[in-house]
Amino acid sequence: MTTVAVLGGGRIGEALLGGLVAAGHDPATLLVVERDTARADDLTGRLGLTATDAADAAGRADVLVVAVKPQDVQGVLEAVPFGRDRLVVSLAAGIPTSALEGWLPDATPVVRVMPNTPMLVGRAMCVLSAGTHADEAALATAETLLAAVGRTVRVPESQQDAATALSGSGPAYLFLVAEAMIEAGVALGLPRPTATELVSATVDGAGGLLTAPGNHPSLLREAVTSPGGTTAAALRVLEAHGLRAALADAVEACRDRSQELGATYGA
Repeated sequence: MTTVAVLGGGRIGEALLGGLVAAGHDPATLLVVERDTARADDLTGRLGLTATDAADAAGRADVLVVAVKPQDVQGVLEAVPFGRDRLVVSLAAGIPTSALEGWLPDATPVVRVMPNTPMLVGRAMCVLSAGTHADEAALATAETLLAAVGRTVRVPESQQDAATALSGSGPAYLFLVAEAMIEAGVALGLPRPTATELVSATVDGAGGLLTAPGNHPSLLREAVTSPGGTTAAALRVLEAHGLRAALADAVEACRDRSQELGATYGA
């Protein structure tokens, strides 16, 4: 079984490790490199894996997963003593494969991944792009690992910024909509806990419908919108206030900012 070392034991690192354990990956083949001793002890105690240092991880792992903040990636990778080939999977937002490859030994296979926060509950959308030296086997290995925490899709790296604008940052858009709906319910006289439960369950249920095979947003919307009914009245107001245009502008702004951040690393 592949030995996986996760560099960084924060929320995303923990989510991946926990997902792998839950999916049946032998904890004895899972390593975490985490500077915070208390955090490392917590992860090893709960998940049964091994906490170690970068040198040991580099010597033992077949796959190194980078799960630290973007500003820490270069220092972390340059501190790893690479003695043999292994796959590097980066979960760090905004850093192009060209930059990662520049901080690694020549010909190191790299897969860049844009996850999102639903990874924390095993429902991630992870977008993968191959670096210069990552072949089909490398992509398949990354997909297998990430399948433990949700869904995956491959895109050319030139589309990573657009994907970030949809799935990477997308949960925040939906959280904002949910927050606004809850506040509207409270304004109509509902107790806040009741409004929160109604909206949370509605978003969850709508997501289940949306991901069911054969469904499409427009068809689902039409199915719940009776002519002259309550839903039609609500949608008319949302259209009048430019919901579609606002979302399009927001996604474009996110794409543009992602490109700006990537440029700082030489994308």
